[in-house]
Amino acid sequence: MSRQLAADSRGSTVLIGGVLMVGIVVVIAGVVGAAAFDVAESTPAPNQPTMLSLSVTGNAFELTHDAGAPLQVSSLRLRISINGEELRHQPPVPFFSATGFKPGPTGPFNTASDGTWTVGEIAGFELAGTNAPTVTAGARVVVRVYEEDTLVAVVRATAS
Repeated sequence: MSRQLAADSRGSTVLIGGVLMVGIVVVIAGVVGAAAFDVAESTPAPNQPTMLSLSVTGNAFELTHDAGAPLQVSSLRLRISINGEELRHQPPVPFFSATGFKPGPTGPFNTASDGTWTVGEIAGFELAGTNAPTVTAGARVVVRVYEEDTLVAVVRATAS
């Protein structure tokens, strides 16, 4: 009888050990999988398009970086048109004081910023009276944003 009991306990030990190993593997796989999905969701896709929005109130322009990779402001170029006519003086970003614009742009377009325009940041500037054409209520405003020579965004707004 004792030989039978010893054989049964060895068989039970192997069975319990196998079940525990499978359980541990399943738990570890779940933790690794959850961590991988968390990293994938928090890392922006490298080819995610740049999404910007534009608001124009009087002579004040605000561009918001809504989605996409961070932009290096020093590599950007803006082309602004009002009712189909390009501004005489385009903003040289980043800047503090520039012909055709009131001093002190806000956010990443200011020379005192960190130079990187990230999602959620608003870049603002205001046209000076020396720039043309002027912005009037209802004017159609188009801003084209280039990184080096590549067009990365076109945003439109109606001035209020």
